[in-house]
Amino acid sequence: MPLDPAFIGRSYPPSQPYDVSREKIREFADAIGATSPAYRDADAAKALGHGDVIAPPTFAIVVSMKTNETVMFDPELELDYSRVVHGDQNFTHHRPITAGDQLVSTTHIDAITSRMGNDMVTVRTEISTVGGEPVTTAKSMLVVRGEDA
Repeated sequence: MPLDPAFIGRSYPPSQPYDVSREKIREFADAIGATSPAYRDADAAKALGHGDVIAPPTFAIVVSMKTNETVMFDPELELDYSRVVHGDQNFTHHRPITAGDQLVSTTHIDAITSRMGNDMVTVRTEISTVGGEPVTTAKSMLVVRGEDA
């Protein structure tokens, strides 16, 4: 059954705060093979004008993924997660994610389209500090494969 386009424009409540730590940043940098000293060494990051260690740009997926689950498992949307593949991902950074940040995410459904028996859901997650400072806008497109796909 195709997803209901009436969900376009739906927003979900903000997430619980995510505490960004130096260790989480280091673990993520190690996992993706990112070698910048600014990801591990506070002095190197400060020499670049940052207050502390900064996260690789794709670290935002760690913060946004949990919030995106509210869309994927929204019982009213009736999205069959067993049929979902990740179609696209992009980030617009307003400033680097920094160790010591407390971040909250708010997720929105921006689009639902159907093509060739597949549904595409565009999800936008606004990541900000608990004080409201914009940090990153994450956009992802989920493809829900049709019955015959």
